[in-house]
Amino acid sequence: WYQRRVREAVVSTQSTAGRRPLPEAGFAPNRVYFLDCPTDTIVERLSLRRIDPVTGGQFHLIYNPPPSLEMKRRLKVNPKDAEAAVDEDVLAYESPIEEMMDYYVSSQTINADQDPHTVFESLENLLVKPLPKMTLSAL
Repeated sequence: WYQRRVREAVVSTQSTAGRRPLPEAGFAPNRVYFLDCPTDTIVERLSLRRIDPVTGGQFHLIYNPPPSLEMKRRLKVNPKDAEAAVDEDVLAYESPIEEMMDYYVSSQTINADQDPHTVFESLENLLVKPLPKMTLSAL
């Protein structure tokens, strides 16, 4: 869920801003992070998610399978998780990424091809570091 929200936020911000960098669109981020994850991994993580319409339970066919065959048979796929939709989202995310990385030269990249807890800890470690102090000469 978190990856999808972050990706959608970046894609929607870039598309609504006419693919202008965030400062030109009225936003001034003090930190920029990129989550690096192979397309195959993204597709696997998202396209294999399922929802049980009876219980509302969320499952992943590999990492969190349903506990019974009966439940597995009634699972439904969210249209946003269909492989074609995920591929389209990934393409939309990747198209401006090189330009964004060139613009945000002080950005940092996090390896997102790890378990979610490790990715979160990596991001948290970067976020807790103090921002560099600005001097009067920098203004």
